[in-house]
Amino acid sequence: MSELFVIVEHRLGEIRDITFEMLWKAGELAETLSSNLTAILIGHEVNSIAEKISDRADKIIIFDDEGLKNFNADIYKEIISRLIEESKPTLTLIGNTSWGMELAPCLSIRAGLPLATDCIDIISKNGNLIAQRQMYSGKIFANVSFAESDGYILTIRSGIFPTDRIGDRQAQIVQKDFPLKDITVKKNFIEFVETAAGDVDITQAELLISVGRGIGEEDNITIVKELAEALNGILSCSRPIVDKNWLPKYLQVGTSGKSVTPKVYIAVGISGAFQHLAGISGAGTVIAINKDPKAPIFRTADYGIVGDLFKIVPVLKDKILEVKKGG
Repeated sequence: MSELFVIVEHRLGEIRDITFEMLWKAGELAETLSSNLTAILIGHEVNSIAEKISDRADKIIIFDDEGLKNFNADIYKEIISRLIEESKPTLTLIGNTSWGMELAPCLSIRAGLPLATDCIDIISKNGNLIAQRQMYSGKIFANVSFAESDGYILTIRSGIFPTDRIGDRQAQIVQKDFPLKDITVKKNFIEFVETAAGDVDITQAELLISVGRGIGEEDNITIVKELAEALNGILSCSRPIVDKNWLPKYLQVGTSGKSVTPKVYIAVGISGAFQHLAGISGAGTVIAINKDPKAPIFRTADYGIVGDLFKIVPVLKDKILEVKKGG
């Protein structure tokens, strides 16, 4: 039976959401391809991490050693390439993160396998695997096929797939010794430095209310912010709002901002450019408010309101507050 590898990404003892997203997609593919799903977990004192994914994989291979406490692409490359040589997995999935962007290219060369980066989907068609990517800032979706190979390596964009569990699994835990203690390390970990992420993380929000250029003026953003507060949601925005410096970059949704997966996404005054729609492809229910009935956002939205946002948004806010007061 063929095998699918997912490289578990974790930081400071916490598993990263991209891991759950990759396990979801790998689980879906495993059912389609009749494959086993194997998670590769490298680190130190990582048993608690293994427990969190034990119902999402058929097998978890663990390398646990003090020398693996911090991520090092050179070491990971050697460990994973040896596993690939032994097991010959059909696919090896890695997050398109700072980890993955460093690891995947050198692993591809070391293992001699084709690589596709920043993938937004993986399609099985007539027994062949196709990687879907975006080009020209999301204006074009490209389906990428591969030359025949024993396996393939793909990096997966964050925020594209759900983090839910798929399938009914109970992983076999396989502990392996660190085989490369004498490897020459050319770089050493110093410290984690967190970027200034802002007051909120829109990638974690369940309800986002996003404002676009249709708001007209900076002062008008207040009415959308008040709607967000009434709904106990988080305010976000499209690129034109950031370009005008009306809201900070960390609130931007889209290919040049962040991909988001809220349960509900309300787009206010957003026309729906390719770049923005790509950033909400993983959203649950999409609701759009726009005065242009031909706005592209309505092709994606589950519900649409055609009208003047300055008339609609205040009414929505008042009705929500009325319901919350029990009126």
